[in-house]
Amino acid sequence: MSRFVDQLIATAQSDGGSKRGMTTGEPHDPARATWAEVHDQARRAAGGLTTDGLRPGGSVGVLAAAPALIAPTVQGVWLAGGSVTMLHQPTPRTDLGEWASDTLTVLRMIGSDLVLLGDPFDQLAPGLEENGIRYRLINELFDAEPLSEPVASGEDDLALLQLTSGSTAEPKAVKITHRNLFSNLSAMAERAGLDADADTMVSWLPLFHDMGMVGFLTVPMTFGIELVKVTPVEFLGGPLLWPDLISRYRGTVTAAPNFAYAIAGKRLSRVDDDASYDLSSLRLALNGAEPIDPGAARTFTDAGAKFGLDPGTMFPAYGLAEATLAVSFAPLGAGLELDVVEPEALEAHDRAVPVADDDPRCDTDTVRSFAVLGRPLPGLEARIVAEDGAVLGDREVGEIQLRGEAVTPGYLTVDGPLDTQDAEGWFASGDIGYLVDGKIVICGRRKDVIIMGGRNIYPTDVERAAQAVPGVRAGNAIAVRIDAGTRRERYAVVLESKVAGTDEERALVKEVTARVTDAVGVRPFSVLVLSPGSLPKTPSGKVKRAATASTYADEIDKASA
Repeated sequence: MSRFVDQLIATAQSDGGSKRGMTTGEPHDPARATWAEVHDQARRAAGGLTTDGLRPGGSVGVLAAAPALIAPTVQGVWLAGGSVTMLHQPTPRTDLGEWASDTLTVLRMIGSDLVLLGDPFDQLAPGLEENGIRYRLINELFDAEPLSEPVASGEDDLALLQLTSGSTAEPKAVKITHRNLFSNLSAMAERAGLDADADTMVSWLPLFHDMGMVGFLTVPMTFGIELVKVTPVEFLGGPLLWPDLISRYRGTVTAAPNFAYAIAGKRLSRVDDDASYDLSSLRLALNGAEPIDPGAARTFTDAGAKFGLDPGTMFPAYGLAEATLAVSFAPLGAGLELDVVEPEALEAHDRAVPVADDDPRCDTDTVRSFAVLGRPLPGLEARIVAEDGAVLGDREVGEIQLRGEAVTPGYLTVDGPLDTQDAEGWFASGDIGYLVDGKIVICGRRKDVIIMGGRNIYPTDVERAAQAVPGVRAGNAIAVRIDAGTRRERYAVVLESKVAGTDEERALVKEVTARVTDAVGVRPFSVLVLSPGSLPKTPSGKVKRAATASTYADEIDKASA
């Protein structure tokens, strides 16, 4: 049996497993189940799956939103010897015919003929039937006879197939083995100092995303840590539910992307009663966005200060699905540390030359600053490599490569499996960055870097300048490449604002153009203003630059006129 499944079972059968568990259903219908009770449901689900014909190594698609359903279901798949794929969830705007076709493509890619359906997606059953997709209702699985003994799984068997955030029409899944999963779970628990007797994790992150599934379901379920889990819909319906849950349940560990910290911080800043919330219990507020937005982080920590929040709780991290989840964590309690560097050396010479802390430029747009993301977790190595393959030294900028037990062996694609590691086990991440005393700093994604006049212009510098303009929605301004890789390469700024289509839009465009030009020294080709909710985003809420560029190509051209 794999170490991962052994640990799941040991936790469920321990004294802690019968005391600690998961609370779901907030804020309207809270309910709690211990990890032992989740395991009992999982054994029933596993029994139903094996009776239904799931073979060892079989792949299962899961489509549900309620954490109370998902937790025992995915554990049941693992006990039955299968692998889990959390399927893309349709939204009210989704064309269900296209969604069913895309889902069928994914199922063929992962070699699965079974979807487990749970609330609120039970209603999709007729659409699956029409497309010849076999399904089982999750609630029916819980009525099955429990599996007496788990199906043996090896360390190199697949546990999770994590769909990437690319086009659903051309999907790709990261292969996560039992070895990958246990290695990364253990390393995260060690570096974060998780204590099952003292910690309570609070999360609203979606379970079809790796941070939600691995970090804030599988970690607490594997090690028996108390968990309070709500859905993204509940958070978006009232962002102050998040600090409310931390306060009421004395949460110690949470996580979110930039936009959520910005939204929650702004809402908290408007609360007059200092006794409304108590955030003093929180010790880790993980931020694994690429890149981390210092403004969003400070908005949250500054607003939370009057409710007892220690700014040192902000916990920068670097992660990607290809490393199971986490690559590096900043030191505990250190808060957000920024590395401030000279722009000319960075953009023209790929060197991160530090600017002194007392330099008056530090608080201006004339320098570049990046979050320091800590050292790689136990069992992982990182190095920086130039375009010619040379391994670079401290503060030399290049592509980040990773190696270690948590790194995926490859992808599944519509064209078949694809290896990710070279002969020495190194994985090329596609992220551009550098090391400072062994600590990782991310500058951006290789595919997003704008190259003009021999300079590397990082989209984050453009985006921070644009988002500093009043009227631009926090976290909703992006820089996109135009004519990438040609002599005509340029960039545009696409943003969301409530003034889109009004008389105020022209003034906003003028101000954004000026701010961005001052920040990076190159005028944008155009500035396109969209209404709120228009930018394409990943399941975790990150904006998609390439998709934005293609979706709004005509509008970007017209905006330049």
